[in-house]
Formats: sequence, C-alpha cells, structure tokens
Amino acid sequence: MNQELLKKKTISAISELASENGYFAPVDLFMKIDILDKKDYEAWRMGRIPYLEKVCRGNLRKMSLIMKELRSYALKNNFKASITVYKKWGKGNSTDLRFSKSGNKDIERAYSTHYVSPPYKQNNCSPIP
Repeated sequence: MNQELLKKKTISAISELASENGYFAPVDLFMKIDILDKKDYEAWRMGRIPYLEKVCRGNLRKMSLIMKELRSYALKNNFKASITVYKKWGKGNSTDLRFSKSGNKDIERAYSTHYVSPPYKQNNCSPIP
C-alpha cells in the first residue's frame, strides 16, 4: 500500500473510531486498519508477547506514518491527549506492558496516548415553546 492510500485509510479509520467511541487510540486504530490482529493484541495484553510492535504487520516506517497522521488528526480536530497505562491482563503481577522493542519512553508514551473528543459546544438558542 502506498503512503497516500495508507494516509487516507488511516484518517477514515480514525474518524470512524472517534465517531463510534468518542475517542481513538493507536491500538484500536491498528486493529481497524488490519495492522494488528485482535488475537495478537489480546496475547500481548496477557503478557505472552514481549512488545506490541513484534506482532504488528508493517515496518517501523509505516507505523511512524500512521502515528504521525493520528497526532495530526487529533491536533486539527482539538482532541485532548490522555496518557493511558496499559497493564497486563490476567492473574499474577499487574505489570506495565511495552509497545516498542526499544522501550524508548517517548515512543511508549506515543503508543499509550488516547485522544478524547472535545466536548460539543452548545448553541445559545432557546427551545421553541
């Protein structure tokens, strides 16, 4: 898939997620555009996969482009960034999960950021009696 097609697919998926949920997150976006299988996501959440990038389809350049489009969409549409801590599901220690092979704190923060829809502005119209 070329970059322009990937950008269009990414923006369309972000728009759908935002409309459906009132927010969007990288992991949800990756599943929506078939970069990540739900079963692989769940295995990662259970702690069976060391880092999420390991099971994402596509190279780091593709992932970087998707993340750039995600942040750009959020900025243009006034979505609020909210850092989310991803913890291991299941029994045992509730450890933090890793997204990237490197474990770089900036990359980890980017992957764990959810973008929340801005509140709708109410108009100043009075209801018709």
